[in-house]
Amino acid sequence: MIRIAASCAWILTVTLTATYLGATWKSTAEQSTDSPHSPERLDRKKTEPISVPVIADGNVAGYVVAQFIYLIDPEALNRLAAAPDAFITDEAFRKLYVEKIDFAHLEKYDLPALTRFLTTQVNRRLGADIIKDILVDQFNFVSKSDISK
Repeated sequence: MIRIAASCAWILTVTLTATYLGATWKSTAEQSTDSPHSPERLDRKKTEPISVPVIADGNVAGYVVAQFIYLIDPEALNRLAAAPDAFITDEAFRKLYVEKIDFAHLEKYDLPALTRFLTTQVNRRLGADIIKDILVDQFNFVSKSDISK
């Protein structure tokens, strides 16, 4: 009977120790991977859509309609005098207006290069590394003929 009680106590001790270590390890691992720039600590904000006219042969051929999502540290956002939305849409408009885009093959447009460019330019204009990432929410071309229907 004493052997059974000792075995049960040993099993209980091992189980409790394993449970404690597992919970402690998971908690420590979660804390160590939490950096100030992890997605859990960033606010997700969406810009208003922009319409960029596409000029071909001196006429408006259509519009690029784009909308972006940006990730920003909430503390940095509170310190800004103006929201970054205007800077993001301004930089996107300027870039897309002068860009030569093949609208027959819009899927080949380098969106990662665009979002990297926007992030760099907006952070430069804000004077700090405030925008952590810019994502594309919407990117479409609407031809002039589709608008008049």
